[in-house]
Amino acid sequence: MPKKVRVADFYIGHGEPLVLIAGPCVIESEEETIDTALEIKKMTGQLEMPFVFKSSFYKDNRSLHSTYSGPGLEKGLEILKRVKEEVGVPVISDVHSVNQVKAAAEVLDIVQIPAFLCRQTSLAIAVGKANKPTNIKKSQFLSPRDMKSVIEKFKSTKNDNILITERGTSFGYNNLVVDMRSLPLLRKYGYPVVFDIAHTVRNPGIPSEDPKGGRPELALNLIRAAVANGIDALFLETHLNPKRALCDSSSMIKLSTLPGILKQVKTLDDVIRKWK
Repeated sequence: MPKKVRVADFYIGHGEPLVLIAGPCVIESEEETIDTALEIKKMTGQLEMPFVFKSSFYKDNRSLHSTYSGPGLEKGLEILKRVKEEVGVPVISDVHSVNQVKAAAEVLDIVQIPAFLCRQTSLAIAVGKANKPTNIKKSQFLSPRDMKSVIEKFKSTKNDNILITERGTSFGYNNLVVDMRSLPLLRKYGYPVVFDIAHTVRNPGIPSEDPKGGRPELALNLIRAAVANGIDALFLETHLNPKRALCDSSSMIKLSTLPGILKQVKTLDDVIRKWK
């Protein structure tokens, strides 16, 4: 039987409604973070769609060392804790090193292992031992088959509350392609599958502040295809005004357009689940 992962008061996985994991790429301010979480909660509430708020307290893989990377571990976790308490939704953020895991696991409902770091054994073991649901993002340089060893590392800690995320595959320089065959192949491992639209429309290597750094106009087409493939959760990044976002400004979805996207997602997912 495929695994279901409990998060707060709902499950992600086989037979459960599609879950939305969404929020700004990185925490920019406390007020804007909470306002964004409230807006998304309102949208998903109207559609009866479970929602996990995401935003990074620190982004350690920025193209340039001089660009904004977030408020840091301590302040960022304080803000995410406020989102949990005041908005009333579970939260997810990514950890980049073993020494971040303990503090992050005390606040986060889901700990995320970034794509670039998914093969780091020490990080996988530390996160697994924290005994929290974990979203492992498949690196853009790995095939679905390669994720088996990543999963086995994590499971060695006796923690099998795993989500696996597809986020595109490198196809030459500065280009990512989504191989939709990856979604059913990843599902064969028995864990919920997440599709990350936020990073599949990025042009890696090109600074996200550059208009050529992403192609968000392709997002809806890819979302439809992924939902039609029976994903368990949709991961996306959204901002009140992407043009002024301090991270991934060229690839985030404008918050005001999200209700229309989610209505299509909900309708399509309802149809697909009748056939699964």
